[in-house]
Amino acid sequence: MTIHDRGSAPLPSLTRRELLGASGLGFGTLALSYLLHAERSSASEARLGRGLDLASRAPHFAPRARAVIMLMQNGGPSQMDLFDPKPELARQAGKTMTVETFQKGNSDKLMASPLAFQRYGQCGMDMAAILPHLGSTADDICLVRSMFSEHNNHTEGLVLLNTGKIFPGRPALGSWISYGLGTENQNLPAYIVLRDPEGYNTSGTLLWQNGWLPSLYRGTEVATQGVPVRNLQPPAPVAPAVRRDNLDLLAKLNEEHRRGYPHESELETRIRNYELAARMQLAAGEVLDLSRESEPTKAMYGLGDPVTAGYGLRCLMARRLVESGVRFVQVCPPVKPQSQPWDAHTNVKTENEAICARTDLPSAALIKDLKARGLLEDTIVLWSGEFGRLPVSQNGAGRDHNRNAFSLIVAGGGFRAGQIHGATDEVGYKAADQRVSVPDLHATILHQLGLDHTRLTYHHHGSDESLTDARVTKARVVTELLDNPART
Repeated sequence: MTIHDRGSAPLPSLTRRELLGASGLGFGTLALSYLLHAERSSASEARLGRGLDLASRAPHFAPRARAVIMLMQNGGPSQMDLFDPKPELARQAGKTMTVETFQKGNSDKLMASPLAFQRYGQCGMDMAAILPHLGSTADDICLVRSMFSEHNNHTEGLVLLNTGKIFPGRPALGSWISYGLGTENQNLPAYIVLRDPEGYNTSGTLLWQNGWLPSLYRGTEVATQGVPVRNLQPPAPVAPAVRRDNLDLLAKLNEEHRRGYPHESELETRIRNYELAARMQLAAGEVLDLSRESEPTKAMYGLGDPVTAGYGLRCLMARRLVESGVRFVQVCPPVKPQSQPWDAHTNVKTENEAICARTDLPSAALIKDLKARGLLEDTIVLWSGEFGRLPVSQNGAGRDHNRNAFSLIVAGGGFRAGQIHGATDEVGYKAADQRVSVPDLHATILHQLGLDHTRLTYHHHGSDESLTDARVTKARVVTELLDNPART
């Protein structure tokens, strides 16, 4: 369109979009520009407050723990066959019960556990006889029998356990802890993942994403065979002094570039990642050199037995990493006989016997080793799958997924030792007493690290996001699990 001023030459031609932009909507454009700038500045200030780096930072209040080792158990360990004996289930075996099922092949007939239980420790904790090594740690662990999830599918359940929601794309627990506390070792990532070198478990890297936190806080995979971290070493040998000079020059160039773009978080994160990778060239090999471990220690983790060696190696490496100042270590289970090895759909007895043979001894060795070295006091060990199993039979001898109840183990870091928390109903179908949600668990772990789950936030898309989203989930710190809870 063309606008004419009476008695003058035509004004320059304007499109409808240009006219609106130059008039009323122009103020909206200015306002939007201001808000975007303010949000970016606010986010930058928030990052500066917490630090967009891995520097060790003070928590909100005095912590009981400084590190976490998460022993992932993909597949859904069966609570009534491993941790939660149900005599009533045996008495009612064969009777009909209507339950929420997930896959085909389910009957509505209750099935007694084919696995024997026994009591362990002075506390008298009942656990399966096929877990003799974890059972021997009974007086050092807290067994939570009243957990529940929100989804019956593996991926959603696993993503929930790791990020607090069933939807992919959110930061994992380890990412939040790294963001909040940094690391005590500037030569290693704050968040390290140790997976089976033969492959990925169900959901793979979805379980250690940084989401919308800077990628500096994503879980870093470290190999347990060959070179620990690939692509770190230069192709040709470089003298240590020359390498140090090169890294110093790189740091100066990065700092000069950073000053030119002070609000670009992606650039900042990329530079930090490159700097960390450079430092890891000098440190990773030394920290993960297991030749420094004694033969009795290696034997304790089962490194001499091909059945336990793979998982035992990852558990031992996890201890070395937290001992070296890493904040969060995620240990993945074996990928054999399948990528979700606790998923006992076909035969509860044989499938649980197979995976317990691989993981029981190394899991217990980690707890015992941390305790012997004085590290269990301030290291949280979490042993958990994504959900539990149903009390009815599937395929005659297996069990289907159950989001309504599962059991987990947590040890160290101020969690009450030798305690059983909560209970399920008489056949183990639903968490019934002192129920604990996944956000509750997250809030409690953060609390023991000195972090208030309602205050650990990151500004994203106009909102202060948090791990637990307590306004929606009503997450709380489960003080009943704790021995002298940390004070806020």
